[in-house]
Amino acid sequence: MAVTSSDRPTVSRPVVSPRAADAALAALRIMAGLVILQHGFQKMFGMFGGAGGVPGARAAFGTQSGYAAVLEMLGILIALGLFTRPVAFLLSGEMAVAYFQFHFPRGFAPLTNHGEVPVLLCFIFLYLAVVGGGRYSIDGLARTSREWRSGVRDSYADVQRRAAEEDAAGR
Repeated sequence: MAVTSSDRPTVSRPVVSPRAADAALAALRIMAGLVILQHGFQKMFGMFGGAGGVPGARAAFGTQSGYAAVLEMLGILIALGLFTRPVAFLLSGEMAVAYFQFHFPRGFAPLTNHGEVPVLLCFIFLYLAVVGGGRYSIDGLARTSREWRSGVRDSYADVQRRAAEEDAAGR
């Protein structure tokens, strides 16, 4: 049976509601920020098993691990959604360096070289650098406030109406 254009719906509906997608982005951002923040606490303050797995050990400032600790403390900004894009870009680069410098030499596959966490965080932070913190972030709240003040905020219904009009005009 052939599908004709009349069999297609005129307005495509998202599979997931925008609010659910915003909530999922917030959960991903918050958890990634807290995970990287723990690594910062581990290196900077010797918590969670200490730097290098030595209880109480701290990374020395001025070393590569010391710089990594400072960057990883920026995880609090990711969790809050403040300056999400630039901070996520920096952390994505840090995780790429961590993977290729410390894990990749032990083998190609992240599962065999124990590099799953740096690889996942690298791509999560890269994603956050592209899409930003989302609606439920300090960045998102500041953007929404600016949009409301300037009167350019579109409601979801307005966006859907325009999409339907564009679909109808394209036929």
